[in-house]
Amino acid sequence: MTDDIPNISTPHLELVSMSLPFMEALAAHDMAKASREIGAAVPEWMADELENFLKYRLGQLRLDPTIRPWLGRVMVLTDDDGTRRAVGSIGFHGPPDAQGRLEVGYSVDPPFRRRGYASESVKALFDWAYREHGITRFVASISPDNAASLNLTAAYGFHKVGEQMDEIDGLEYVFETDWPQGL
Repeated sequence: MTDDIPNISTPHLELVSMSLPFMEALAAHDMAKASREIGAAVPEWMADELENFLKYRLGQLRLDPTIRPWLGRVMVLTDDDGTRRAVGSIGFHGPPDAQGRLEVGYSVDPPFRRRGYASESVKALFDWAYREHGITRFVASISPDNAASLNLTAAYGFHKVGEQMDEIDGLEYVFETDWPQGL
């Protein structure tokens, strides 16, 4: 397992870039191969949760491999005994848009929710995009009934800028924030 995209560290996790072979294995529900590719145990939940993401992002990545650093990363937790496990995913919807903004998306495996993993992953990913690429504007699209994500956006200074109808997720509120906070 060699890779040219460095991991991003958070206080409790490593954010490991999803390689094309990892994404293909996950899309095929080959959890053993996906686990080998990422260097961590990958739960079946992740393949189901990321089904739509994989359909869309695999096509993008095959057309333009240079966008990979912007796309999905696996939230990897290392237990005290050294066991590595995937507990969620995070990434941007693609490279910066015409206005220089990045839209974030994330998901945490239900048994690992409410531990701050999404919050610290969002912060680390935004810090990386700002430090490495000068990105200062971020977008999040969230279902009105997703209280946890609405709370996270509030904590990071996001403000509602509109609404949209997503063909998969239905109604979403659209939020934006500047980074680092206080800009």
